[in-house]
Amino acid sequence: MAEKTITDHSPDNNLNSYLMRTRSYPMLEAEEEICLAEKWRDKEDPKALERMVTSHLRLVVKIAMGYRGYGLPVEDLIAEGNIGMMQAIRRFDPDRGFRLATYAMWWIRAAIQEYILRSWSLVKIGTTASQKKLFFKLRMLKGQLKAIEEGDLRPEHVSEIALRLMVPEHDVVTMNRRMVGPDHSLNAPISEGSEGEWQDRLESGYANQEYLLSRHQELVHQRDMLRKAMKSLSQRERHIINERRLRESPATLQNLSDHFGISRERVRQIEVRAFEKLKKSVKNSMVLEHITH
Repeated sequence: MAEKTITDHSPDNNLNSYLMRTRSYPMLEAEEEICLAEKWRDKEDPKALERMVTSHLRLVVKIAMGYRGYGLPVEDLIAEGNIGMMQAIRRFDPDRGFRLATYAMWWIRAAIQEYILRSWSLVKIGTTASQKKLFFKLRMLKGQLKAIEEGDLRPEHVSEIALRLMVPEHDVVTMNRRMVGPDHSLNAPISEGSEGEWQDRLESGYANQEYLLSRHQELVHQRDMLRKAMKSLSQRERHIINERRLRESPATLQNLSDHFGISRERVRQIEVRAFEKLKKSVKNSMVLEHITH
């Protein structure tokens, strides 16, 4: 039921229409919210769930819009926020005396931030709480300090940001460079109309032919292991992994939801499960190789 509720109120291809629809749902008074929350908690009343969800859709939109600067589809940000809201509703206890919106804000932000961190870069950016805080606070602090240049931060700005967030200055410098210079192809031209590529400017390590051959064989071996591991997946799982993890421009959850006729949350669950199966299959292959050799 919860999955169907998310599907019914997720953003479609017409984002403007969705935004207008969210504003049409009335907000809840405190007494009504408590009554609905008790009906959902005690009786799992679907109508009570529906009212709580629709009355907080605009809250999800407001929070998701605050994360538009990370280059991800707004529809996906809202969809992830809706999933976070459903988690909040499942855990909400009306007897504690605070409003659902206050409680749900944390879950909505957490869901959106986790999605951004998963999607931002091939190299994982934030693993600790302090790194995650730095990732999401750095842009705001740069704006406050008027440090909007695209290059490295000035030393005084680095010191100020490190002090405010209580993180090492080196972490501030590293994170800023990652954010102003996200992953790009080395085959991209240096400038418009230029015949040179960025890889042409890389310093040569004078790698010998033996190393290059070994590296090539390793890459071929890794691709072979991935290809074999993909055979352990169903056709639908392979399609979703290909579209979400292996394409240069990943498909959105909405694209795959429309393709298979299932909800975005179901697509996300299949993706996570399939990726775990891949990792397990590759790990088993590596163990088997170690034993046989």
